[in-house]
This record gives sequence, C-alpha cells and structure tokens, in this order.
Amino acid sequence: MKRELLKSAILTLTFTAYFIWNIQSENPVTEILIASVYFMLLYFMFFSIGKKETAKFLNQYIKSNINRAVIFPTALIILYYTYIFIHGQNPFQGTVFMLPFLIYFPTLVFVARTEKSEKLNWLDFATFTLFLLPTTLVKFSPETSLPFSGGGFDSVYRIVIMLAVVYAFVVVRNLNDVGFYPVFKLKYLWTAIWVWLVFYAFVFMIGYAVDFFKFVGHDTVLLVLLTTIGASILQVFLHTALFEELFFRGLLQNMLAKRIAQTNNWKTFWKWGGAILLLLALATGYFMKGNLFWFPATTTIFLFAAAFAIERLNIAKSGTYTALAITSVIFGLVHFHSGSIIFVGLASIGGWAYGYTYIKTRNVFYAALVHALVNNSHLIFGIELLK
Repeated sequence: MKRELLKSAILTLTFTAYFIWNIQSENPVTEILIASVYFMLLYFMFFSIGKKETAKFLNQYIKSNINRAVIFPTALIILYYTYIFIHGQNPFQGTVFMLPFLIYFPTLVFVARTEKSEKLNWLDFATFTLFLLPTTLVKFSPETSLPFSGGGFDSVYRIVIMLAVVYAFVVVRNLNDVGFYPVFKLKYLWTAIWVWLVFYAFVFMIGYAVDFFKFVGHDTVLLVLLTTIGASILQVFLHTALFEELFFRGLLQNMLAKRIAQTNNWKTFWKWGGAILLLLALATGYFMKGNLFWFPATTTIFLFAAAFAIERLNIAKSGTYTALAITSVIFGLVHFHSGSIIFVGLASIGGWAYGYTYIKTRNVFYAALVHALVNNSHLIFGIELLK
C-alpha cells in the first residue's frame, strides 16, 4: 500500500506543478498558494481512494463502525466549506447548505445495511440513482473553481462529489472493481486509441450522410494547435469525462453487468431493457422534432442487436454486453439537452465505445480518455459539428 500511495504522491506533485505553471500568470500569489494546497489534498485522495489496496485497508478499518465510516465524508465537507469561506462566500447562501446531506447519504446507507452480501440488489441501484440525480439536476452554488477565478481545471465541488461516491461504493460497499485509479499500460492506451478512431470512423460515415459536420481545417501553427488540443483534452478529461465515466461505466454499467450475471438470465434484461429504451428513444426523437426523429430509435435497435449477437457467442461473461447496450442508450438519451437528434444517437454509439473500453481495461480513466478524445475530435480533425 505504501508503494501505491507513493505513486499517487508523485503523480499529484507532478500534476500540481503543471497546475501552478498554468495559473501563475493570471492569479495573485495568495490565490495560487490557496488553490495549490486544496489541489494537492484533493487530487492525492483522487488518485488514491479507488485503488484496491487503499480501499481494502479503509474497508477493514471501518468494519461497519459508523463513527469511523463518516471520517472521510466529513473531511470532504470541511474542505469544501473552508474553500468557499476563505473566498468570502456564505455557506448558508444558495444550495450549498444541502451538500452535507448529499455527501453523507450513500456512506450512511451502506454502513446501515443489514445484509452484507456482495450480491447487488435494489438498494444499490436506488442509492446510485438518488445520489446521481441531485448532482446533475441541482446547481450547487457558489462556484468552487480551482483556482477560484476559473481556469478550466475543475471545481472543488465536482472533485468532492466523485470522491464521495467512490468512497461509498468502493470502500464502504466494497465494490472493488470500479477501476477508478490512474494506471499506465500500453495495452490499455492502444485500446483507447483504436476504439476512438473506429468510433470516429462511424461518425464520419453517419455525419457525412446526414450533413452533421463540415471540414473547416486549421488556421493556427502546429505548435499552437498541439498546445490547444492538449489543454482542451485535459480540461474535458478532468471536468466532464471522468465524472460521466465514473457514474455511467464504473458504477451503472458495472453494477448492471453484475446484477444480470447474478440472475443468469440476460435475455429478460435484454428484452425489457430494449423495449423500454426503444419507446424512450422514439419519444425523444418525436419531442425533439426534425426530419431525423427516427435516429435515436435506430441506434437503440442497432446497439441491442449487437449486444444480442455478442451474448449468443458467449465471448464474455453473461450480461456484459446487455449491460453495455442498456447503459449506452441511457447515456445517449440523457444528451437530449444538446438539442440535436443526431447528437443523441451518436452519444449512444459513443457510450458503447466508452463502455467497451471499460470492459477491456476495467479502468474508468481509459474510458474517460476515449471520451475526452471524442469530445475534442472536431478540434483534432478540423471539423465543425452542425445541428
């Protein structure tokens, strides 16, 4: 465990050095010092809490003791409130006062469970849903950007939310294969790259057929372009991709696959999941309106057909690809807010790409890498997405 924590510390210090270099020209010395302290504390936990060695040690320390179990969530709340207090924000203004209820909730549920079985049940999915919905539907204010003036890295709120859910599910619930930790393996990196390229080949074919994009090229020198792309990939990776991949792949897809395998009846989940999501896809296309209203439903049929064929081949544990199809379509449908029917369908296919990467690597960080590359492909290839 000491070796793993040392790796986390080295990665945190390296990342912090880049953070300071990136913000030093636009922030006063006082803000750089404050932001750097919080950055190091939060990201050290961020790089450590999901590791199997760390999770196992903390799980044994807790042993269903509620007083011990709430130490970590309490530390997260203290970090959050001190950060906004230092910056002159009122912790009782806006929705920020609700944060402790949210942070403590999943941990207290799992500590209070009377049944300590590793089998997943309705309580696990209910806890996941009741935690996810407020984090996505409620806007917590004031803002907690790192640094406070903004800069594109992340926010204390978002990091705290991810740490809270990883702690609750990985440490307390002992769901130890979520894969929320950084690891470098060339095999995993290659998987992420080829999955991204294959997915974007689909995007090119579909996008060209329905006039979803146009090539605009690049108008900057190579060094500036590469710097811009690198910074944008890092920003999306930290701010959006890790958050979404943790919830959709590390937790939802992972738990669904386990639950389906436990029932040993993937066809029932495939049938009902496909039927319900097809209706939702048709409704989404109808209410979004447009000539391509059929596209979300078509991608749903395509993904569930692919899952059925793969399940029949028995090349993976029963339920793995049914869970992938269900999660991918849900992921696509929640992107209805984009206002683009094509984007909803492509997001479902993108969800399959991220989920497939997760299956092959069992690591959220590589699924998030594919996600970040996809979100920056328009910049990389010099295209403009149209609605």
